[in-house]
Amino acid sequence: MNTIPKGFPEGFLWGGATAANQLEGGYDQGGKGLSTADMMTAGTHTVPRRITTELLPGENYPSHEAVDFYHRYAEDIALFGEMGFKVFRLSIAWSRIFPNGDEAEPNEEGLAFYDRVFAELQQRGIEPLVTISHYEAPFSLTKIYNGWSDRRVIDFYVNYCETLFKRYKGIVKYWLTFNEINILTMPLGTFLAGAMIPENGMELTNPDSSTDQARFQALHHQFVASAKAVKLGHSIDPDFKIGCMIAYMCAYPLTSDPADVLLAQQKDNIGNFLCGDVHVRGQYPGFAKRYFAEKGVELLFEAEDEQILLEGTVDFYTFSYYSSVCVSADPEQEKIGGNMSMGLKNPYLKASAWEWQIDPQGLRWVLNNVYNRYRLPMMVVENGLGAVDEVEADGSIRDDYRIEYLREHIKEMKEAIIDGVDLIGYTPWGCIDLVSAGTGEMKKRYGFIHVDKDNEGQGTLNRSRKASFHWYKQVIASNGETLATDPEAAAQK
Repeated sequence: MNTIPKGFPEGFLWGGATAANQLEGGYDQGGKGLSTADMMTAGTHTVPRRITTELLPGENYPSHEAVDFYHRYAEDIALFGEMGFKVFRLSIAWSRIFPNGDEAEPNEEGLAFYDRVFAELQQRGIEPLVTISHYEAPFSLTKIYNGWSDRRVIDFYVNYCETLFKRYKGIVKYWLTFNEINILTMPLGTFLAGAMIPENGMELTNPDSSTDQARFQALHHQFVASAKAVKLGHSIDPDFKIGCMIAYMCAYPLTSDPADVLLAQQKDNIGNFLCGDVHVRGQYPGFAKRYFAEKGVELLFEAEDEQILLEGTVDFYTFSYYSSVCVSADPEQEKIGGNMSMGLKNPYLKASAWEWQIDPQGLRWVLNNVYNRYRLPMMVVENGLGAVDEVEADGSIRDDYRIEYLREHIKEMKEAIIDGVDLIGYTPWGCIDLVSAGTGEMKKRYGFIHVDKDNEGQGTLNRSRKASFHWYKQVIASNGETLATDPEAAAQK
């Protein structure tokens, strides 16, 4: 009873995370169809990405080449192996397997590509963690069905899952059904997560891009699809571990005013626990009913939906965590950015160049907050610092700011484990530089591995090791015990 963990458990899954649409490229190769991500233009911190319904000549679509993992996967996986990765989180591009999304039979050439990727990972002793749908639905589903607004897409998704589960039985153990599924609780999720055409403009960040009714109905369809996939996966291979993935929106009350405290709780409920509860508990929470009533949302349920949700609960819980914000009932407070959301400035925190507030202790709070509610194994599957990296004359990249960010978050994960949280893995976001989902930039870099490419799509695509590469290698080798910067390693290219 008095024994407490002293640190990261034996067998902890250290690694890194990516997404196909931000990494792979090869958008028109190997039989792949167009995805929703392929229709999004480049943007910047101040200029929003745009959605086009046709490919426009001369327009920069960053996903088309991304960082060319499609041709360089062996080189990249070798670098992951050099760092000592135990796990690599990647997504499969749905439109590489089913180009239009609604075909009966898969594209064999697309499956063969992932056969080769998984073989490389196996050779390096790296466990794949596969996200089945990560912001890249086949664009044909958008054109014909308006994406997840149409219930028929559930069956297309389940057919896709069945293909993957049968093909990769015995090869892939860990699966995530949807990336950051709770983004559909916000207007930004309309196209990005829901594959639906926005109603009021084609900018990705348009705040009035859809009705609550459309988004929450699409979210319900994804809940049903996820639950069906979990049940199907377990029937195909009882050893599968199938989890959910939430973009955790950590929001503190700005003051001790009860109105601020209540608002923070409401943000946590709708932004985070609505999706977590359906995935883990198999039913909508009570607070959702009031929220839907006040928003005029009337969800269309089929007779079997409640039972499907109850029978398709997940095996583990994963989430992204980058920053925190504050909330207040006072509308005059200063706003600041965050992952997919805006909030209020916290006077106790510093912020990145993209105005994401850096809050390592918030990660410990989130881990405890979620684990105390669900008591499931957890993974932090996205966490990292987007920053501008400078390449020195000798080719080195001294990203000490990234090391500091990650070090402090790893310290807080260790504290959460000592608190009693069952944390089993950590995959920092963008372990190799890739295209930003929110802005379409290359300038906003997260990786341990530098990719020579700029915002305009120019560069050699050559890979090189940053100082953080060598630092993370020693973190993994020591199972999270050696967190100091190694001056000699940091000085290497």
